[in-house]
Amino acid sequence: MIIEILISVMALLVTLGILVTIHEFGHFWVARRCGVKVLKFSIGFGKAVKTWTGKDGCEYIIAPIPLGGYVKMLGQEDTTVVDSSRLSASQRECSFACKPLWQRMAIVAAGPIANFLLAIFVFWLINISYGVSGIAPVVNNVIEDSIAEIAGLRAGDEILAVDGEETIIWQQVTLQLLARLGETGEITLTVDPADSSRTRELQLPINAWMGSETAPNPVGDLGIIQFEIPADIAGIVPGGAAEAADLQEGDEVISVDGRSIRGWTHWVEIIRASPELTLNVVVQRAGINTDLLMTPETATLDDGTVIGSIGAYVQETTLAELLPPEMQRQVDYNVLSAIQPALAETWNKSIFVLDSVKKMVVGLISVKNINGPITIAQVAGETATYGLDVYLGFLALLSISLGVLNLLPIPVLDGGHLLYYAIEAVIRRPVPERIQAWGLQLGLLMISGLMVLAMYNDVNRLL
Repeated sequence: MIIEILISVMALLVTLGILVTIHEFGHFWVARRCGVKVLKFSIGFGKAVKTWTGKDGCEYIIAPIPLGGYVKMLGQEDTTVVDSSRLSASQRECSFACKPLWQRMAIVAAGPIANFLLAIFVFWLINISYGVSGIAPVVNNVIEDSIAEIAGLRAGDEILAVDGEETIIWQQVTLQLLARLGETGEITLTVDPADSSRTRELQLPINAWMGSETAPNPVGDLGIIQFEIPADIAGIVPGGAAEAADLQEGDEVISVDGRSIRGWTHWVEIIRASPELTLNVVVQRAGINTDLLMTPETATLDDGTVIGSIGAYVQETTLAELLPPEMQRQVDYNVLSAIQPALAETWNKSIFVLDSVKKMVVGLISVKNINGPITIAQVAGETATYGLDVYLGFLALLSISLGVLNLLPIPVLDGGHLLYYAIEAVIRRPVPERIQAWGLQLGLLMISGLMVLAMYNDVNRLL
């Protein structure tokens, strides 16, 4: 437990450190290119851990709280011509406030743009190093009377596209479906039927789809089963309900109370939902079907949930071992061909994040999906243990989220400053200080509220 916490904390520090550094460096680099004097460049908040002054006269600061940073420029707080006129001629030349409007907008926008460029680079690096790999989106089974089954989806069908977007692996199907959370209407699946050579389109109706879910499973909610580990018994725990019912190693579970078992996950779901209930279980043993009567024992999870347990476990294996080669997809890229999909993925995920924010604002999806530093630390720690490619993908997604959120027209954020500059471009003078002060208070209130909500969601997930 302690090791997991340490991994999560270290992953959080590394992840936020990278994102904040890249974001602030974007502001810093463009400011320097525009001839603005940078006074301070800080990574993190709080009392400085280390400071030094560069040859350029800028004070560089590393602080212990990696939840942000800042670049302080000469004249950055000057919002009126009167303030700027107090500067000497040499100071006005390198003052942020005295720069043309387009340069000030470029400096402010450079932070979020740096985050998008980081995401593009990371996706490009993943593409040339690992390519795109996954499982072909061929339907293993469809739950009876589910949305997918009623729409006409059948076992063996391959999902070629979701709402017109091509899907070559299951992960892409899931991402396209997640983009429809909270919506009402129809999802269009383009499928290659198992029993025909002609593709067809299926319309799956949705209504406020999974808007209240905090851990949505869009594929499963439609009734689509991607793949299942066979319900083969690899071992029995002595003294458990499985041993008492004469369940044996090597048995394959065929049905429970007349219901066919689709695979190991389905089998576990039934057992967990049936504490102290006697089940009629049919297993295949040495090619012969055998009937067993089994009564799962009661077990209580850490969160107080009561489930059924029998004391049996499955053979550890991988999908690569279970699935035939034709079901496994691998797309490789070279240095040049990897650019286009990296750009496309960054764009698609940016739209997805922005659309999710809009849906939260209008109430289509739950604000419980807003995550704070605790959840980010947990996910960062988990992805770091899964492999470098998984962690890099998470880093890119977080960088995109940071870029999108910073461009929102909220005072205090970069998008708020860009809004003021856009207004200045129209009215030909800076936004009055009084209005900027009100905006600052409103922005601080909104950001503080979001931070409190995110922390509240984090704590709720832990409880």
